Amino acid sequence: MKRPGHVALVPFPFTDLRGAKLRPILLLRKASRRHDDWLVCMISSRLDQAEPELDELLLPEHDDFPASGLKVPSVLRLSRLAVVAGDVLTGSIGTLSDSRLHAVRHRLCNWMIDNDAP
Repeated sequence: MKRPGHVALVPFPFTDLRGAKLRPILLLRKASRRHDDWLVCMISSRLDQAEPELDELLLPEHDDFPASGLKVPSVLRLSRLAVVAGDVLTGSIGTLSDSRLHAVRHRLCNWMIDNDAP
């Protein structure tokens, strides 16, 4: 059963749409009441690519890291969003805490309404 906060695997598209790579993603919320579509963000191990005002680090010392299913320090790339059909999700590898999911959603909302954002 899919739910917000799950970490799953999906072929995530490159920004130029010339291909995709199987990556972990975070399910942020169901995107449609009529379809099994999900708003997701990419998860990456490339901490150096994090957008400091938007993306969120998930490190081994964080309480919810063990349940995430991730093996290395990672960044929740809120700067890399997609809507994907639920049937392309390749199973849940873990979950994040409800408090982290809430914080991530809040961070994304604040970024979207920030008039100074690029």
